[in-house]
Amino acid sequence: MLFNLDSAASGTKRNKLLRLLKRYRYYLTILFSICCFILLCIFIILSPVSSKSRARDVVVTVPVQASANQVGRILKQSELVRSSLIFSLYARWTGMDSLIKAGEYRISNSLSTPEVLKELVDGRYAAHEFTVPEGFTTAQVADLLVSKGLVDRDKFFAAVANEDFPYDFIQSLPKGDKRLEGYLFPDTYQVMRGSSEKSIIEMMLQRFEKEMKDLDYLNQAKAGHVSLHEAVTVASLIEREARIDEERPLIAGVIYNRLNRQIQLQLCATVEYALGTYKPKLYYKDLEIDSPYNTYRIMGLPPGPIAMPGRNSLLAAVRPAHTEYLYYVAKPDGSHAFAATLAEHEANQEMYESED
Repeated sequence: MLFNLDSAASGTKRNKLLRLLKRYRYYLTILFSICCFILLCIFIILSPVSSKSRARDVVVTVPVQASANQVGRILKQSELVRSSLIFSLYARWTGMDSLIKAGEYRISNSLSTPEVLKELVDGRYAAHEFTVPEGFTTAQVADLLVSKGLVDRDKFFAAVANEDFPYDFIQSLPKGDKRLEGYLFPDTYQVMRGSSEKSIIEMMLQRFEKEMKDLDYLNQAKAGHVSLHEAVTVASLIEREARIDEERPLIAGVIYNRLNRQIQLQLCATVEYALGTYKPKLYYKDLEIDSPYNTYRIMGLPPGPIAMPGRNSLLAAVRPAHTEYLYYVAKPDGSHAFAATLAEHEANQEMYESED
């Protein structure tokens, strides 16, 4: 009878292992439970602070040369991670602690700690959004950007007045605070904090240029026998005078009719621009202000736009309604009553201004 010594030895070792497992099974169970508990805790600590249904964005700033510990504390204070210690340990364990980029970030609190770390490593910086409404002036744009902490007011106007921008439509315009009036296109923009005043202005000018190309605006202006600057100026007048889109071409028609007949435009919006403030009611003394923008005193168009016109006003300036109207008066509801004769206009004034 043959006896396999290797099999016997193997069986002995297996039996010994089984006896050890049996003897220490209590401790092994405890150790396994502890390991599972630790893993569960790590999973929970690495999980998002908030669910996606209750998520919110938080803006945080990571200083230059900040350590993983410092970044972890910033994130914990902003309630973007559950533990600053676990964040820093995880960053070191993955080797990404030295890859975190300084800057300002907009991060959702529905991201897990690994996802938050990836945002900081990828450098997905916070974009700050602002909206320039139609009809805003350069001064109002400046006030808006200053209120959001995106520009310095003096530097913004210095850039408006003196910076060279590579756009044909402003090359012939005289330098000064009003140089870009009408050309900072009203829209919603996103910029990084720290962007220069020049870069923000250029972004708005670029948007204006795109609008011009999309509308084939220069050719439409030429077809109407006006220059681009004249068309934008008329569009700005329409923007400040009109409240209803359907009336914009009618108001454009009135403006061109008066220009062609060499009648003063006499638009209240130009007086308000000259005054530098918008008033609910103008008085006769206001109409006497000495300004090239006061169309109660000058003949023809003012020297430039008085506001940032939107697409509808721009189109109305090159596609005016062809009517005999020379006058209009505002109704209490914001619409206008149009008239071809002074007698009709005075009757409209008596009817609607008495209701105001």
